[in-house]
Amino acid sequence: MAAWDLSVTVEELGPEAPPFKVSVTSDLHIGGVILKIVEKTQIKKDWSDHALWWEQKQQWLLRPSWTLEKYEIHADARLSLTPQHKTLRLGLPNGTTLRLQACFSRPVFQTVMGICRLLNLRHPEELSLLRPVEVKKKKKDKEAEEEVVYDLTGLQISSGSAHTLSNGMPVHFADSPQTEAVYKMLSVSLPAPAPETITKMPRPTSIVDKAQVHSRWLDSSRSLLQQGVQEHDRLLLRFKYYCFHDLDPKYDAVRLTQLYEQARWAILLEDVDCTEEEMMLFAALQYHIGKVSLSEPQPMTSCPAMDDLDSALQCLEETMTAAPELHDYLKIFRPKRLTLKGYKQFWFAFNNTSISYYKSKEESLKEPIQQMNLKGCEVAPDVSVAGQKFCIRLLIPGAEGMNEVYLRCENELQYSRWMAACRLASKGKTLADSSFSSEVQNIQSFLAMQRTTPGANTAQTDDSINTHSLVSPRYHKKYKAKQLTPRILEAYQNVAQLPLTDALLRFLQIWQALPDFGVSYFVVRFKGCRKDDVLGVTNNRLIRIDLSIGDVVKTWRYNTMRQWNVNWDIQQMAIEFNGNVNIAFSCVTATCKIVHEYIGGYIFMATRTKEQAEVLNQELFFKLTGGHEAI
Repeated sequence: MAAWDLSVTVEELGPEAPPFKVSVTSDLHIGGVILKIVEKTQIKKDWSDHALWWEQKQQWLLRPSWTLEKYEIHADARLSLTPQHKTLRLGLPNGTTLRLQACFSRPVFQTVMGICRLLNLRHPEELSLLRPVEVKKKKKDKEAEEEVVYDLTGLQISSGSAHTLSNGMPVHFADSPQTEAVYKMLSVSLPAPAPETITKMPRPTSIVDKAQVHSRWLDSSRSLLQQGVQEHDRLLLRFKYYCFHDLDPKYDAVRLTQLYEQARWAILLEDVDCTEEEMMLFAALQYHIGKVSLSEPQPMTSCPAMDDLDSALQCLEETMTAAPELHDYLKIFRPKRLTLKGYKQFWFAFNNTSISYYKSKEESLKEPIQQMNLKGCEVAPDVSVAGQKFCIRLLIPGAEGMNEVYLRCENELQYSRWMAACRLASKGKTLADSSFSSEVQNIQSFLAMQRTTPGANTAQTDDSINTHSLVSPRYHKKYKAKQLTPRILEAYQNVAQLPLTDALLRFLQIWQALPDFGVSYFVVRFKGCRKDDVLGVTNNRLIRIDLSIGDVVKTWRYNTMRQWNVNWDIQQMAIEFNGNVNIAFSCVTATCKIVHEYIGGYIFMATRTKEQAEVLNQELFFKLTGGHEAI
């Protein structure tokens, strides 16, 4: 049995204090080492949150029963007795910065769970932490701008449920007027930012810039201290996975508001592309949400009895409703074919997840001219309500890449039905799916909000509206404020009657309908290729994008994935799909661990059900995202 003097520093004594020398033997357990150190300090306090940190190996020693020999600790080890919970500055999606206690010893996934429990954010698995962009400030800016930080370090959660509410807020926030004010700041949308603030914020100018953002995510399997995060550092809390489970306004005031804020900034900073009509609608909804939030702050509630009734009616409707039929005359256009011809009209019929088209209705009993299977395809709107243009852009997977097809509809109703059918088919669902009618209604309501109403307050002006606070900088340059005001107010007429909760949900709904929504980009090098490509990771598929022109080259669905693994030695990721399809790539703008975690995380999100309630299968999450073995 070996014996030696172990060197241990105690954080409470300050950085200049010399380390303690503790006589130990190889069979002494970690709990015994801590006990000896505490006795030597002669400081009477609660040491229960303290643990030993091994600096050389960047490792926490969290098993008190393990011996020094089992941890392979020898005389040259430098240990530190330090608190597991430390102060962290946390930037939220709405721009607010909080100072709070976070766990530095557990995996980031569990640290985020603790933060979300404190802030009353359900489904913490959808969020994670990332490092902020390093912005070099000028001397004038440093003097003029000091970050406002709201202190929540004294906030304690009671032993009961974190969701027990008092006067519309969690009990632990109701302790003082200061914490109540912070909770209101978290659960109610903040006023629109100044145009100067939007202009100063870093904005992506290319798909490579968008890819750089995702290199800053922390590893969910390792602790903050293991990743170089120090006490008082600033991190950002963001929604990482774009699949929002069981979003209920009754319980999700903070979650809904912060999700709206993240969506709003994605629009304002042009992280997601949208049309001019959509931008005006987003601006109108922001204006309306701001007005309602200021004038009549109201709790976001829903009636449980009505929720149950709606569920029962929906189930009844599903059992009684037959699958709708969909066939009509549409126009088709293939831009990749070397032809000057435009759209040509055919008779189209939808069957399961495929579209067939014929020369005419009378020919529909014969063989089709072509049948296109839409399962796994990309579906994007190409719409201008003002210009009466209702087109559907399809990117259909083929043997030699993606085939681009445009379908043109005659009116809003026809477009709504065919667009809804295409979206469902791309996910492998048929017209018999219960969500078809609701998808049609969502598309129709979205189109209705873009519709102008001649003679209905079109000349209205409002001096209080700061239009450049509601649109992205691209429109600051394109239009003067007085040109934007009537257009925003015109769109506002279609949403002015919405309650606050409905307006927030409508904003999120339109955001989620954008073609580029929920795509996380990574620059990668596919095996056998000489140039870089972009890999887009979404909640249900992987997308290969040509870096030079931005076109989609290929799409792979998760439900066709058989296995994936990472060769950590050469940092290469390999994925096998059905049909003996194999791809392999190395990551350029991020580590393979981040991409691996994204894919495993989305597969984990797909396993969630309403019956699981608040219970999270952490073991399954770490198994899917840990990355040390093939799944």
